[in-house]
Amino acid sequence: MHPALAGLIGAGLALTCCLFVYLVYRGREGWRQLEAQRQAEKASAELRDVLSTVASGALLVGPHDEILMVNEAGEALGLARGNRVGFPELLDRVRAVRSSGEQYRGPIVRAAHPGVEGLELAARVSPMVDDNVLVIADDESAQRRVDAVRRDFVANISHELKTPIGAVSVLAEAIEAASDDPESVQRFATRMQVEAARLAELVNQIIDLSRLQSSDPMLTRELVAVDEIVSEAIARSQERANKRHVNLILASTARVSVMGDRWQLVDAVSNLVQNAINYSDERARVAVSVIPTTVDGVPVVEIKVSDNGIGIRPEDQERIFERFYRVDYGRSRQSGGTGLGLSIVRHIAVAHGGSVRVWSRPGQGSTFTLQLPAHPGDQPDTEESSS
Repeated sequence: MHPALAGLIGAGLALTCCLFVYLVYRGREGWRQLEAQRQAEKASAELRDVLSTVASGALLVGPHDEILMVNEAGEALGLARGNRVGFPELLDRVRAVRSSGEQYRGPIVRAAHPGVEGLELAARVSPMVDDNVLVIADDESAQRRVDAVRRDFVANISHELKTPIGAVSVLAEAIEAASDDPESVQRFATRMQVEAARLAELVNQIIDLSRLQSSDPMLTRELVAVDEIVSEAIARSQERANKRHVNLILASTARVSVMGDRWQLVDAVSNLVQNAINYSDERARVAVSVIPTTVDGVPVVEIKVSDNGIGIRPEDQERIFERFYRVDYGRSRQSGGTGLGLSIVRHIAVAHGGSVRVWSRPGQGSTFTLQLPAHPGDQPDTEESSS
């Protein structure tokens, strides 16, 4: 064989061998890449499964700030908005962690602006592979609000309990000192009964309010006729109306029912009626009306309690459903009010899927409206009556 031809054949064989080795190497490398991609996808799926079960808000952000995954708690906190990070402060922190490669632990505050409530998060922002960033966050502002409400409640209840307890103690000493004076003993004993009744009412309302704030506030659920609720509430309040010479009437009623706890609903309407009586002058008028209507096509019933009393200033209307808040402290103390009645009404309304609102003008009176879901089988057959 010619030496040149033999050289060409040898070079071809060598090239073929090199190509074969290269293809084998590339095949192995491609297999490794495919396996690595498969493992990454498996790990990503496992991470998604884990994050979906986390109670905290969880957000996985990609290298271009796109959202790769967000759990339900994260959506509720507003960590994501569509396919982007939910708010600028969080996005800045994600980019800083991606750039530095170091984990961040600390607060992230979303500034409040019109239509958006401020938010304070306790967050952990961690760098991941491929420039991904993982965010785990909890709403610390909610816990701060709960703590503030608890502190206010403890402070208020301590003050409210000390007043009648202190009065009972002083009156007991006065009775002992006036043991030889029957008229003084009678007068002090009568005042002691008033303070004891105030204390009993306060304790009962605290118990009611605690139950209403539990996970299952209703003790019973039954179909209740609204006219029976209103009649019972008026009967409970009639004696107080007579003492204050207030004309208490049932302006209108209707054959409509609601599903709920009968006695809680009676308590709610009673609190509204008694509140109207307490803040009305003598010979004033308090009217109760039952009005079936619809809201967005859904049947509801509105129980309205109207008075022509002193009215409520606009700045007070925003706070009257707070616990222990009183528009007129002196009048409330004189009438035996505890400052919990309207707060209880609001909690009962919410527990029954309803709401309570107020319209008022100083010097013109007030109208409180308790709105409840009506039973769909009832017909709005309205009838007029008075009491």
